[in-house]
Amino acid sequence: MTTPLLDQVSLPADLKQLEPAQLKPLAESLRVFLLDSISQTGGHFASNLGTIELTIALHYVFDTPHDRLVWDVGHQTYPHKVLTGRRDRMHTMRKGGGLAGFPKREESEYDTFGVGHSSTSIGAAAGMAEASKLKGERRKCVAIIGDGAMTAGMAFEALNNAGDKETDLLVILNDNEMSISPNVGAFNSYLAKLLSGRFYQGFRSTGSKVLGTVPPIHELVRRGEEHFKGLFTPSTLFEEFGFHYVGPIDGHDLDTLVPTLQNLKSLSGPQFLHVVTKKGAGYKLAEGDPVKYHAVTPFTPADGMAAKSSSRPSYTQIFGDWLCDMARQDSRLIGITPAMREGSGLVRFEKEFPERYYDVGIAEQHAVTFAAGMACEGLKPVVAIYSTFLQRAYDQLIHDVALQNLPVLFAIDRAGQVGADGPTHAGSFDLSFMRCIPNMTIAAPADENECRQMLYTCFMHDGPTAVRYPRGSGPGVKVEREFTALPIGCAEVRREGHGIAILAFGTMVAPSLEAAEAFDATVVNMRWVKPLDLALLRRIAETHERLVTVEENVVMGGAGSAVTEALNAMGVLRPVLQLGLPDHYVDHAEPVRQLADCGLDAAGITASIRRAFAD
Repeated sequence: MTTPLLDQVSLPADLKQLEPAQLKPLAESLRVFLLDSISQTGGHFASNLGTIELTIALHYVFDTPHDRLVWDVGHQTYPHKVLTGRRDRMHTMRKGGGLAGFPKREESEYDTFGVGHSSTSIGAAAGMAEASKLKGERRKCVAIIGDGAMTAGMAFEALNNAGDKETDLLVILNDNEMSISPNVGAFNSYLAKLLSGRFYQGFRSTGSKVLGTVPPIHELVRRGEEHFKGLFTPSTLFEEFGFHYVGPIDGHDLDTLVPTLQNLKSLSGPQFLHVVTKKGAGYKLAEGDPVKYHAVTPFTPADGMAAKSSSRPSYTQIFGDWLCDMARQDSRLIGITPAMREGSGLVRFEKEFPERYYDVGIAEQHAVTFAAGMACEGLKPVVAIYSTFLQRAYDQLIHDVALQNLPVLFAIDRAGQVGADGPTHAGSFDLSFMRCIPNMTIAAPADENECRQMLYTCFMHDGPTAVRYPRGSGPGVKVEREFTALPIGCAEVRREGHGIAILAFGTMVAPSLEAAEAFDATVVNMRWVKPLDLALLRRIAETHERLVTVEENVVMGGAGSAVTEALNAMGVLRPVLQLGLPDHYVDHAEPVRQLADCGLDAAGITASIRRAFAD
């Protein structure tokens, strides 16, 4: 692979030495490099191919890192990483000790704001702009938002605040959903340059001063201007927020991007630039199927073929199959996802039950309240959501669902460590933040079949429930098609031993069984985090000298804490060793390595028990 022009650019300062005519060949070189790099490492793919020209233009025009670039939905930042001194480390992307798949402040001064969740860029950039104003510093703050992130209320909250304060902020909407019709082309590019130019801005400013003393005329001119622009632009929505709207323009046309950004750089106040890009641009397979190529495992660029994955069904597949099977039995079932159809396993459900499938966009708060409203009317909503994204809807979980004791089932995917996506996507806290909520019932299945049966059990329960399961596949237990209700709050003894009892939750049952061999310990599959099996817990505590709790959740406030609280309430005093995720964020790495580093594999559990109970 040869990329001679890209070889000349290590930092944005090198980029600025290029002539404008060299930027297109640079984009081609960067696209070739990323295709080669990501095909070897895996990672987010289509969205990064779509932001190559935009990234080049931003670093060419703005003085980074003094000027702040704040990226939203951080998986579109691989070109940014290449151009900011990290090209030689791209082969380590998302691997242990390597580059993070998202912007990370500790990684580079060019990563001005850490991000993994969506819709945060406008608020963060607005905060930076206001801070610069207060400190008397002259810098530009740019928020780049895309991949559906404008569907979240937080983005509009930030727009409302920034426009009202006349914040010196540029928001770039990277519109990659092909929602702009084909006739938006050369004329719009010309219009964008015109609307961002000094003549137009001078006209607006002068007109405001001259006509400001004649309110009726000033209002007439303002409305006329908006009406004229409304003929050629998608809407005046952003103007109503107080932003000067420019666009839409072709986000792959550097001849338009660069001068438009240069014009906007010279302006003050809130500016809004709408660019249209194509996910997967430059790689036909990704252009044709941007969903499939959104995130990839290593693949062969020539044919797009990836290595075969595990033959075991993932927990996500287990959920997706259960959802369709349950929907056939119960017409009240509704499937809801906040923009995670593929990730949460609802593809088949959407095809088979389109009238009962709801994708509400990147709007986790709305998803939960929407489900609560449906539950009020006698339906049985199932909210399919990642653990890390449920954090964004915590108030709705408490106030709108649990307080009203509504029968909403939360199918919580990606519970525990998630490997390459790292701490922004890890489900480290859900047991802690859910078990303190009254009316909640919380299940932690130990294997694939238990997951299916727990989903059924919780769906049939008349109240708020949650089933949390990990990313990837399970231990390989056969899944029974027939539904079997599991008694809520009843655990099971998986191994009879003596002296030490290991109380394992969910994914930790398998390594606990292995660790138990070293001590001839009893192992209990606790199954339920709330309610606990108090009768079995008392019996185990009274017949064993030492207890160990193991969970793939933070120790503080987690399932182990629930056990110690229950024992204290019973007046049963026993030494309890609580094992779980540590009180720090766990960096991205292979899931096996992450669990080992946390002491949650069989060897780690064994070592922790030996240290704690040395006698």
